[in-house]
Amino acid sequence: MSLTMKGKNLMTMELLSKEEIEQIIKTAETLKLGTKIGDLPPVLKGKTLGMIFEKNSTRTRVSFEVGMNHLGGHALFLSSKDLQLGRGETIADTARVISRYVDAILIRAYSHADVVELAKYSSVPVINALTDYAHPTQVLTDLFTAYEKKGKLAGLKMTYVGDGNNNMANSLIIGAAKVGMNFTCASPEGYGPTPEILAKAEAIAKENGSFVEVTTDPVAGVKDADILYTDVWVSMGQEAEKEQRMVDFKAFQINNELLAKAKKDAIVMHCLPAIRGLEITDQVMDGPQSVVFDEAENRMHVHKAIMALLI
Repeated sequence: MSLTMKGKNLMTMELLSKEEIEQIIKTAETLKLGTKIGDLPPVLKGKTLGMIFEKNSTRTRVSFEVGMNHLGGHALFLSSKDLQLGRGETIADTARVISRYVDAILIRAYSHADVVELAKYSSVPVINALTDYAHPTQVLTDLFTAYEKKGKLAGLKMTYVGDGNNNMANSLIIGAAKVGMNFTCASPEGYGPTPEILAKAEAIAKENGSFVEVTTDPVAGVKDADILYTDVWVSMGQEAEKEQRMVDFKAFQINNELLAKAKKDAIVMHCLPAIRGLEITDQVMDGPQSVVFDEAENRMHVHKAIMALLI
C-alpha cells in the first residue's frame, strides 16, 4: 500500500490530484476484497480517529467507526455539544489540543471555513466529512462505485439531476472533471452551479479531455448518460424554501420515464438520505438499475482507504 498521501488533509475534491483519487479508488478496491474474504491488514492498529459531528449522520459515522475497527484502530465520537467548542473555545485551540491525542480528525460541520481553520491548526490529518461547501468523502465513494460498476471512469457521462448549487453538486462536478468523466448538471433556472465552481470544473475537464455542461432541461440532460445522480431538493438549512422548491423541482424527479431517456444500461445513484417520492421514486430506487445501496456500502470501503492512506 503506497503511503504517498500520508499526513495530508482531505478537504475538497479540488485539492486532490487525479493520481490521488485513483490511489484512493484502487486502495478501496483492495480493502473491499479483503473485507469480503476476511483478510484485512491491521494497518491502523494503535491509531485513533477523533470524529467531531455538528450535524446528524448515519452512513458517515457508522462507516468510519466500523472501518476504523476493521483496520485495527479506534474511533472516538465527539459531539460538538459535548466539546468546549459548545462553550466558546476557539477552533484553533480545539485543533491544537485534540490533535495531540489522536492520529487524525474527522469533522462534519456546517461551515467550510471552520473546517479549513481546524486543519490549519491541527498537527494531524483532517478529513472533511461534509460542510456547506463540499462533501469529498461521498464523491470519492461515488467515483469508486462508478468504476466498480462500469470498469472505467474516463469517458463516462454522469448527469446530476436536481439542485446544482449544493455541497454534493459542488464536489461531484469537480470530481468528475478530475477523472475525465463528462458531467451534465440538469437543474431548474436559478439552481445551477455557481459561476466560480463551473469555471473551475470546465478548466479541469478541458485538461482531462472531458466536458462539463449545464441545462435546465432534464430530458436533454440525461440523454446518453451512463449514470444518473440525484440528491434531496431541500438541504439542511433550506427548510424555509421548501414550498417554493417543491414547485421548482417538480420536473426534476428521477422516475422510470426520465430513466428511460438515458442509456439502457445506465445506473442510478443517490448519496442518501433520500426523500422517496420527491427527487426519486420507489420504482427507480428499488429497481434493477439502482446502485444506491451498493454505493452506501462502499462508503465504508472508501473511508477505510482514506484513513489507511492519510494515517
